[in-house]
Formats: sequence, C-alpha cells, structure tokens
Amino acid sequence: MQFYQKEIKLQAKKRGYHLVTDEIVVAIPEISKIKTGQLQVFIKHTSASLTINENADPTVRLDFETHINKMIPEDMPYYQHNYEGSDDMPAHIKASMLGCSVTIPITNGKLNLGIWQGIYLGEHRNYGGARILVVTVFGTF
Repeated sequence: MQFYQKEIKLQAKKRGYHLVTDEIVVAIPEISKIKTGQLQVFIKHTSASLTINENADPTVRLDFETHINKMIPEDMPYYQHNYEGSDDMPAHIKASMLGCSVTIPITNGKLNLGIWQGIYLGEHRNYGGARILVVTVFGTF
C-alpha cells in the first residue's frame, strides 16, 4: 500500500457552493497510479465545508445556498459569536452540518464517483479567502 499526502490552496471563492473536483485531481496526479484505494479530502477551516453532490446542473448549487441560508439565518439575536460580522456564526454552523471531509474510492486510477457527483466546497463567508485542503491518497498499484 502506498500513501501520498499534499496540502493544496484553493483560490478565494465567493460565498456559495463550488465544484472543486478537478482542482483536487489536478493537484494530486498520484491518483492515476492507484489501482484500488481511497481519496480523503479535509478542509482546514471552520467556516467552509466539503460535501458531494450534483456536478452537472449549477442550479443545484444555487438551491443549496438558498436553502441553507433559510435554515441557518444571519443576525439571530441569540448568536454571541459575531466578532467577524453577521455571517460569522452561521458559517460555523453550516460548516459543522455539512462536514470538513469527504472520502471517495479510487478504482483504476480514477475517482469512483457516480456520473452526476462532484466535490463541493461550501464557502459560507462573504469574504472567506483562500482555503487550504489536506488531500490524502492511498491504495495499491
């Protein structure tokens, strides 16, 4: 079994959900060497998230943003953690709900995702900045 690990820096993205599958695959070409294994992606932030969902229709990502903002609104009077603005605490809640990592099987040098699946970065801050991912690939050749 072979292991590869790398930190990659994603450019700052606007608030919302963004497909980052291709950015990850390009950053860790070792995936192509793995016959059977796994990719694990971890985000080193508490106000952004990772999840897997629809990779074809961009309206799904817009609906994600709209719905989660209704579920977890800004400016709630009971939020005490608001040092960095009205999007601060809601971003932490959203990140915890969606999660900080995804794991995907690798089969014959490719991510074994469903035909309509992709990795989303959920950017929950208005000005979140660049995001750092730790990408770990392991498996057999």
